[in-house]
Amino acid sequence: MSIQARRERERADRERAIITAARDLAESEGWDAVTTRRLAAEIEYSQPVLYSHFKGKDAIMAAVALEGCAELAVELAAARAAATDPRAAVAAIATAYAAFAERRPAHYDAIFTLPVALSFASQDTPVELVRAFAELAETLRPFTGDDDLETFTETFWSALHGQVTLMRGGRLRRDEHERRLALLVDRFARLG
Repeated sequence: MSIQARRERERADRERAIITAARDLAESEGWDAVTTRRLAAEIEYSQPVLYSHFKGKDAIMAAVALEGCAELAVELAAARAAATDPRAAVAAIATAYAAFAERRPAHYDAIFTLPVALSFASQDTPVELVRAFAELAETLRPFTGDDDLETFTETFWSALHGQVTLMRGGRLRRDEHERRLALLVDRFARLG
């Protein structure tokens, strides 16, 4: 292995360690606990090393968001593929989306609730974000009828995100979660 290849591998490993430490710390203690000083201590590198990889906490959050979106896209694709019909696919992705938000709250917050320097709904949108949205859109395609698929998907996603966010924040009854998801799926499947 050349010296250049080894250095590139070591740099990638450090970057991966920073992202992993940030994600793990945010998952266990929340994003307020994630600071460059704390991350430097966690991965046993100096703060200047962190800054040689990321401009600051916002850039680290964006990296976690991209990682989370890639994971979410895989989970949505698996849920859609396992479904027996289009309506079951909508129910499956709604359930998978909500489960992801519960299981990975730091990822979910970095992707969908915290301000991050990522471009959404534009030509500059990172591929990870595009893939997650595309999974939702392809699942909803059979139900769009004459509606614009992108707008229909955004509306479904907004309703799903609202339910998840309100439930996570304690504003909706947790014991009615599955019923609310079923109502959402039913309404959107009927629109098509």
